Amino acid sequence: MFKKICSSSAVILGLTASATVMAEQKVAVISSFSILGDLVSEVGQEHVVVTNLVDVGDDAHVFNPTPQDAKAISKAQLVVINGLQFEGWMPRLIGAANYKGVQVIASNGIDVINTKEEHEHQDDEHEKHSDNGHDKHNDEEHEEHEEHEEHEEHEEHEEHEEHEEHEEHEEHEEHEEHEEHEEHEGHEHGDTDPHAWHSIKNVKIYVHNIAEGLMQVDPKHRSEYQQNATNYIQKLDKLELKLTTQIASIPAAERKVITPHDAFGYFARDFNVTFLAPQGTSTEYEANAADVAALIKQIRHENVKAVFVENIADNRLIEQISRETNAKIGGKLYSDALSYSDKPAATYIQMMQYNVDTIVAALKN
Repeated sequence: MFKKICSSSAVILGLTASATVMAEQKVAVISSFSILGDLVSEVGQEHVVVTNLVDVGDDAHVFNPTPQDAKAISKAQLVVINGLQFEGWMPRLIGAANYKGVQVIASNGIDVINTKEEHEHQDDEHEKHSDNGHDKHNDEEHEEHEEHEEHEEHEEHEEHEEHEEHEEHEEHEEHEEHEEHEEHEGHEHGDTDPHAWHSIKNVKIYVHNIAEGLMQVDPKHRSEYQQNATNYIQKLDKLELKLTTQIASIPAAERKVITPHDAFGYFARDFNVTFLAPQGTSTEYEANAADVAALIKQIRHENVKAVFVENIADNRLIEQISRETNAKIGGKLYSDALSYSDKPAATYIQMMQYNVDTIVAALKN
């Protein structure tokens, strides 16, 4: 009798333990970088375990996946990416992992910024600020033109010889350019600005898309994901109102900010702040010397008060611009990654609040 009771108890304990394990199983989610990881955690709460491919404080623009990353993706139930060509390395990684599960492109449905149009507008602004300098050199340029005319025949002869000399190298150069393009294509963003998370309006769409993905892979917790998303969007509503009020305290004409790379286009659009940067939308490529010179001229002409460093960028160029323009360094902004928990931007909401606090404080002084 005693043995039968023990045996029955063991069976009951075993079933209870098995049920507990099943109840504690969480959805394995891979997010491409830390900002997305925080949003997934907010929506998923206790039902998800999130792994970021690009860790806190690291730069997704120059990220190189490892076999361990492919292995992690192969075991995931859900993969969440930003999209807009931000993670140019992701398609190859998904293929290497042979991942067939659910993918969420968090930026689906947002109002995308076309960087080509933005750059054309900035070029027009640079031309306006350099017109005076060109006018006072017109006479000198005319004299130089007359001086060069007498050398044209000689130069044409030299150019002909150089053309013949370079023809034999063209095929080799084209091959090298093709290889370079293949090497960098994983980090190019095309004509769209991928940094859409700097718009709170956009992030509300991100949250909706993430909730839809979680409900698809874990329908039994559907109502909880919906409620978590609703609660978080309410927090974003309050944050948006607060930040708008803070920025409104700065006169519109004085809302001019310099950052290392062009990561704040959506922030600029939402809050009517002018952001200028020596680099484009990716930190991978060096700034053009002519663009840097034009930016320095514009900073001096418009008396821009502050420049800012970033948490993921090489800030030496910004420090140089600060020295040459006497614009002070107003602080560090968090652009493409969150901070560790002991720093002020450990969550998306904290990051947005900290960035606005930093910008407003610098522009008021």
